[in-house]
Parts: sequence; C-alpha cells; structure tokens
Amino acid sequence: MRIAFGARAHSGWAALVALGDGDEGLVVTDRRRIELAGDRPGNQPYHAAQPLGPAEARAVVARGIAAADRLATQELRAAVKRARDQGHEVAASAVLVGAAMPDWSVDEILAVHFRMHQAEGALFRDALVRATAACGLQLVALPEKVLTRDASRALAMTPVALAKQMAALGKSVGPPWGKDQKEAALAALVALRSQPV
Repeated sequence: MRIAFGARAHSGWAALVALGDGDEGLVVTDRRRIELAGDRPGNQPYHAAQPLGPAEARAVVARGIAAADRLATQELRAAVKRARDQGHEVAASAVLVGAAMPDWSVDEILAVHFRMHQAEGALFRDALVRATAACGLQLVALPEKVLTRDASRALAMTPVALAKQMAALGKSVGPPWGKDQKEAALAALVALRSQPV
C-alpha cells in the first residue's frame, strides 16, 4: 500500500507515524519514538555551549547539529526500509515545522536565552527536513501551529471530523496515542493525500 510518514519533533526526539490507505481505510503501519540527539547534552547543544568561549561554543553547536542530522537520517532510513520490507511504497514524509528563524549566528543566539530555546526547537525539526531530503523522499512541510486548520482545508474535512478520525486510528493501534502521535498521523494523512498516485 502507499504510505506516508508524519513527524513531530521535540528536543532530542520525535514522534514518527507511518500511515497508509488500505482497502478498509486508513492504517497505521508504524509508530515509534525516534531519537535525534546523541549523548547529553545533545538535546540542548546551545545551552551546553553557552558558558564556553566562542570557538568552543560554535564547535559544540556544530557537533549537536551534525549528530541530529546523522540520527534523523539513520532513523528515517530505517523506517523507509521497514516500510519497503513490508511491501509498502513510501509516497512522502511530512514534518511539522515552526516559524523560520532569523539568520542569527551562534554567537547571536547564545547572547539571548530565549533564542537558545528557539534554536534548539528548530534544530530537530530542521534535522527531520534534511533527513527527508537525504532519504530521497518528497517533503511536505506543515506549520505546526495551524496544522488542524491547514489539514481541514487540504482534506476537505471539518476539524471535528479530523479529530474523530485521529481518535479512531488511536483506538485501532492502542497506546501510546497522545497529541504527538495524533499530529504526526494527521501530517502523514495530509502528505499521503497530497501526492499523486
């Protein structure tokens, strides 16, 4: 069957859901937590870099970004392999994204604590975006803050109908099926339905 991935990132990890359109409706073919950070403080490289000198701080951040990219690509490749081993065709990968960050340098980010939180949030979402390209998959980037509105428009369904559909999927697979999995599945559904057959 044709499937699509949906991913919702957190600091150092992401919820990944693979969703397919089977003969009897939507099917969750895979669901898992994928790790995107190496050893501590990999989930907060900007915070780890803050007390360091400028050159060392930039090196810590660069290592954190490289580790996130490596792990995201490794995890997504493994998910693609699992899907293909099950006979599925991967149509796309949806990543929930945030607002674009200004083009600040590492030094500018480290100068303002709030910027460090913004940068770390973007780091793991961006790693998933880059991993999608590295795996040769079609990227569907969806703004996280307006996911329900955009999904409702794209799928021509009311938000209530979408919520019911995501709840039904959760019942079919069992726990864990919280906000992360629901939003990743909704993103996957948008990606799946937006790709030509």
